[in-house]
Parts: sequence; C-alpha cells; structure tokens
Amino acid sequence: MTKDPFFIVIVVVMAAVVLILMTGIGGFAKGGEFNKKHANRIMRYRIVAQFVTVVLILIFVWLRR
Repeated sequence: MTKDPFFIVIVVVMAAVVLILMTGIGGFAKGGEFNKKHANRIMRYRIVAQFVTVVLILIFVWLRR
C-alpha cells in the first residue's frame, strides 16, 4: 500500500494540513501583527486542505474496497 501513488498523495496532503495547522498555532502563540493579519486566512486554508484530504481518503477507501 505504501507504494501506491494515490496513498503517497494522501500522505503529502495530510502533511500539508499539519504544516498549515502548525503555522496557524505558531502565529497564534506568537501573536502580534502576523497573527492579526494572517490568522483567519491560514485557518481557512487549513479547512480547505482538510476537506481535500478527507475527500481523497474517502475516494481511496472506495476504490480499494
């Protein structure tokens, strides 16, 4: 399964979600101008990335059953 290209794409997208989440949490923890300017946009990106990830996982499960 780890050699399946679709699985690798899912892992990459999941890593992107984690990266976006950590950026948002880091900005929130630091506060200041960066947080005021970018916090909502970063969290919107996270929501979109999570949606894409969930859809890809569901497609993967559907195709592999």
